[in-house]
Amino acid sequence: MPSPFTRRRFLQSSTAAIAAHGGEFLARATRTVWLEGKERERNVIVRFDSIEDAERCYYSAAYQEALQFAKASAERDLCIIEGN
Repeated sequence: MPSPFTRRRFLQSSTAAIAAHGGEFLARATRTVWLEGKERERNVIVRFDSIEDAERCYYSAAYQEALQFAKASAERDLCIIEGN
């Protein structure tokens, strides 16, 4: 079980990295109805202006540093989806 401190550090670090790359949180641990696939306790949706901006955020030094806390605090799935 991850410590609340580790999870909190990831949330703080990743939020700053996402904001620095223009990301906007659309949903963050809100109510979820899971109909198929592997249910997750927490789901997050972030909007960026482009896939390239999202990739730059993910590969940035700040987000990669935050990921060290994420890997210690949660099982994750992450994808980038281009909008219409």
